[in-house]
Amino acid sequence: MRPVTVSVPPIICDTDGMKRMKPIAIDDAKALIGKEIGVSEWRTVTQKMIDLFADATDDHQFIHTDPERAARETPYGGTIAHGFLTLSLLSTMIFEAVPQVEGASVGVNFGFDKIRFTNMVRTGSRIRAHFVLADLKVRPSGIIECAYDVSVEIENNIKPAITARWLTLAMPDRPPE
Repeated sequence: MRPVTVSVPPIICDTDGMKRMKPIAIDDAKALIGKEIGVSEWRTVTQKMIDLFADATDDHQFIHTDPERAARETPYGGTIAHGFLTLSLLSTMIFEAVPQVEGASVGVNFGFDKIRFTNMVRTGSRIRAHFVLADLKVRPSGIIECAYDVSVEIENNIKPAITARWLTLAMPDRPPE
């Protein structure tokens, strides 16, 4: 059963034209623990994306890069995305779906407690990510540690591509000197 989506600040545009969520106060963020706080836009996984990822990682296994052979020799009917490609798209999907905490404009990846690749993403599929804020802690340094339960949905599929517990750190802004 999917959690109920709660109201989060709307997307705003910054001066550089990038879509960003309006920042949220830390107390408001803490009140969202256990709730789905964002869903990314749909993103189509194209063969070009898969090929570029294969080039970047030197993973040219035919199930990813040879549509004719993959159609002939696999049960997928064509090529599929690398699991790590799908996982790497979380970086952009969180940016468009989850607001930053006020006073912490820099976020970094802290790792994963658990990742499962539960379904393949066929070339041409559309995916989006659902983010549940599982936990939020403010360290004595002011760094904010967030844990998200993430699922990557494949359009028209019941089973997600990925389920994960993702940890991020939000770094407090430096005061002006």
